[in-house]
Amino acid sequence: MTLHGRRSRGQALTEFALVFPILAMTMFGIIVWGLGVFYQQQLQNAAREGARYAAIHGAEAQCPTVANYDPTPKPFSYYACDVPSAGWPLMTAYARQKVWGVDSSLVKISACWSSYQDGSVPPNRDQEPIDGAGNPYTFARCTYALVESDPSGLPCPAAATSQADDTGSNKAGNQVSVYACFVWRPPMAGFLLIPDQVVMQAVVTEVVHHQQAG
Repeated sequence: MTLHGRRSRGQALTEFALVFPILAMTMFGIIVWGLGVFYQQQLQNAAREGARYAAIHGAEAQCPTVANYDPTPKPFSYYACDVPSAGWPLMTAYARQKVWGVDSSLVKISACWSSYQDGSVPPNRDQEPIDGAGNPYTFARCTYALVESDPSGLPCPAAATSQADDTGSNKAGNQVSVYACFVWRPPMAGFLLIPDQVVMQAVVTEVVHHQQAG
């Protein structure tokens, strides 16, 4: 091999040694970022499906997913089936079934209900949007609905909800907001300024449905 050839080869190896670490770090960063986006989408889907489940299983359903307040008035043969004190096992299980690529047991689910209220003290909950004279009632948002656009201030997992979190019941026409969160520990945390953990959160709100007479 000529001297020129050896110099060219050495130059190529030097350039490769300089460029490869930067390329590898860039590719690794893109992969980690992509995983984060994917997991956030899965979490958003879990919240959406949980809210959908609770909206369909309102006060008029055979097995309702319930708030911390009973509906007023209660539908005929009403009973609490999927309850807050147990963490809504049916709604939670359904939401977790819709998660793919994530350990579903790590996805935490909670919910609260919003409603129209009058000015009484304490307020009469579960009002219609307007009174008999056509005046609108106040729509009071529950804890999760208040921070739906930015739930970063909520803990993960969320504490069990109480009447202080809810403003209404699962009566048809009210709204249910489902909060889902997941603590993700990225691969090779600490490398390239990758944090040790990322708290992913999502809140989705649905209107509680009327049940069709069967």
